[in-house]
Amino acid sequence: MPQPMSEPWLRPDWPAPSRVRAVSTLRGGGVSVAPYQSFNLAGHVGDDPRAVRTNRERLLRQAGLPAMPSWLSQVHGAAVVDAAHAREGCEADGVYTRQAGVVCAVMTADCLPVLLCERHGRWVAAVHAGWRGLAAGVIESAIACLATPGGEMLAWLGPAIGPRAFEVGGEVREVFVARDAAAAEHFTPSPAGRWLMDIYGLARRRLAALGVEQVYGGGWCTVEDGGRFFSYRRDGRTGRMASLVWIEGGGR
Repeated sequence: MPQPMSEPWLRPDWPAPSRVRAVSTLRGGGVSVAPYQSFNLAGHVGDDPRAVRTNRERLLRQAGLPAMPSWLSQVHGAAVVDAAHAREGCEADGVYTRQAGVVCAVMTADCLPVLLCERHGRWVAAVHAGWRGLAAGVIESAIACLATPGGEMLAWLGPAIGPRAFEVGGEVREVFVARDAAAAEHFTPSPAGRWLMDIYGLARRRLAALGVEQVYGGGWCTVEDGGRFFSYRRDGRTGRMASLVWIEGGGR
């Protein structure tokens, strides 16, 4: 069913069980002013803290979150934490839970958000996978924490920088190719003599290697679609979107 156009978020198009709920916010629908307009959810980018607080409260209320997430301090690494032990500002790039009513969230503005769930809804996870985290194994770290065969998992890839806009140097390509020579297929030469990187393709490759074949989403470009998405590469000073997942059944 198409989502209402007025909603300031995307609803993942994955066949998750009904008790698993998820949203990925867009840039509109909030109260922040330029250059963070308008639904910025990050407190570390220079926005007015009152606007961030209002936006987070609006998200809690309008998206029907069972609780406010404990927002991570993302460091482009591979650490993944249990939401039960994650406090505000905890340094990690992934979070998971098996408890109903606990919200897992990551923030992005070009990096790839990956939402995961077990096919019966026994656990959910959110992962922040920029190129550094992806190369460091943040997806592998998340799946290791969950101790579930890949065939029992679903993944959804949220809005990220697309393959026409993600230009990187040869050193970035080498990081991926040194680990997996076939990863080279996700890099194409750019007119500037560098490389265009397909972060969606690389993430799908990592997931497939772990046995996760039910992978959905992808196909957006945060750089090219300025009307809907924040983009650090495009704008520099800008806000952050959030991708959130939780299990229904808990209470506030």
